[in-house]
Amino acid sequence: MVASNGEKSLIVSFGEMLIDFVPTVSGVSLSEAPGFIKAPGGAPANVAIAVSRLGGRAAFVGKLGDDEFGHMLAGILKQNGVSAEGINFDTGARTALAFVTLRSDGEREFMFYRNPSADMLLRPDELNLDLIRSAKVFHYGSISLIVEPCRSAHLKAMEVAKEAGALLSYDPNLRLPLWPSKEEAKKQILSIWDKAEVIKVSDEELMFLTGSDNVDDETALSLWHDNLKLLLVTLGEKGCNYYTKSFRGSVDPFHVNAVDTTGAGDSYVGALLCNLVDDRSVLEDEARLREVLRFANACGAITTTKKGAIPALPTVSEVETLLNAN
Repeated sequence: MVASNGEKSLIVSFGEMLIDFVPTVSGVSLSEAPGFIKAPGGAPANVAIAVSRLGGRAAFVGKLGDDEFGHMLAGILKQNGVSAEGINFDTGARTALAFVTLRSDGEREFMFYRNPSADMLLRPDELNLDLIRSAKVFHYGSISLIVEPCRSAHLKAMEVAKEAGALLSYDPNLRLPLWPSKEEAKKQILSIWDKAEVIKVSDEELMFLTGSDNVDDETALSLWHDNLKLLLVTLGEKGCNYYTKSFRGSVDPFHVNAVDTTGAGDSYVGALLCNLVDDRSVLEDEARLREVLRFANACGAITTTKKGAIPALPTVSEVETLLNAN
């Protein structure tokens, strides 16, 4: 699926990278957990590594603490072939931490340590604008919109990427415990909605943003805007729905033995962006788009079969094995 020859175009991912502390035992609360394993995380960083693992070119833009965890995370990006030219280190604030409980069904609950963490303190004047201008796709979430100065840095980075001709990709990646209120979360997530050309939301995010109890076409299309080229609604083990100006439909899931859903959506997004970055005409060709989304669904499914996001992100050969078996 992913182009393998010539110099590939750059996908830049903007936002937070942090350390997830995951209990050594599934299905227990944080207080009951006997111990924790540290796992690198943060949706935009996961997307960058997902892209790289599939043979794409990726860079990450964000801020880490000038501490052992921050340098460890920068090292993990580099080990995974992601450019770290866009990373700043903050000497006064720590790298963000999250304690994540895995419920018995593999779903997650979060408790965050960010008061404030380094990622929240990225300033517009610290951005590597040359790197951002070289992006063909610029991808981001909404956690970077919660507080200043990171919010201003996020808006500046989007503006610079757009002016340079990048495709803007948005996965809100709702984490309600980080927001002051549900109302503020909804307001800020939607404040940049009409800028993105590709948007991916989960079924839960769709219901949160629309206030609807339905995950149907009418509800999804209420989020449509004129700049949008592709709206995706991921349905977990039920696959995904897609909407463009000209057509809409759904793509079936792959059934796997899920142990941890962390990073599945990021893996899906990385796979999608890898297959769009050098050929946006896919967005106007339903047959080809369906193939890309089938590939993305396979990536998401494989990611749920192992614990932790980054170790579970697949290679092209792993995806092809699953595709050929189905």
